[in-house]
Amino acid sequence: MDPVTLTTGRLLMRTVGPPDTDTVYAAAQDPDIQRWTTIPSPYLREHAESFTDQLVPDGWTNGSMFTWGLFLPEGEELVGMLGLSMRSMSAAEVGFWGTREHRGNGYVTEAVLAASRWAFTQLSIDRVEWRAEVGNHPSRAVAERCGFTVEGVLRSGIVNQGVRRDCWVGSLLPSDLGLPSTAPYLPARVELS
Repeated sequence: MDPVTLTTGRLLMRTVGPPDTDTVYAAAQDPDIQRWTTIPSPYLREHAESFTDQLVPDGWTNGSMFTWGLFLPEGEELVGMLGLSMRSMSAAEVGFWGTREHRGNGYVTEAVLAASRWAFTQLSIDRVEWRAEVGNHPSRAVAERCGFTVEGVLRSGIVNQGVRRDCWVGSLLPSDLGLPSTAPYLPARVELS
């Protein structure tokens, strides 16, 4: 698939490539990004080059991962990064980070909603999953503002810095955004005895 550009009220969401390597490298030096995401730490220039030159374009080409840089349209200043990784034919996992100077402005929330709508309508996705290491409260706040239902804790659910860690998991369904699903959904009914 060719890369898709999305726009929101305040953002230009476009793929990143070799011209963005320096910008991605500089943003990823933030200790909070290295602490709470699964990017390499320390994050070296060759990691940024591999990401912008190979990982991002290959993900779009083979349909395994759809990655957007989140930019302010005027001047294209990077405010964050977002990726949707395919987990099955009908489910994707969202991952994201915001740059330190732009956190707290709602940009990532805006982008997660735009990317999820796109996945539901263009990829026939019926579930977008979110995972974050337990304790990553800013990530959880974004997920909850987007309407994700936090479903619980997965013990040893992610690997970060070579260590297995517990993570929160949540989901967003098309119906959460007023969109139709590709297959009917029948929620479980809990019987109290």
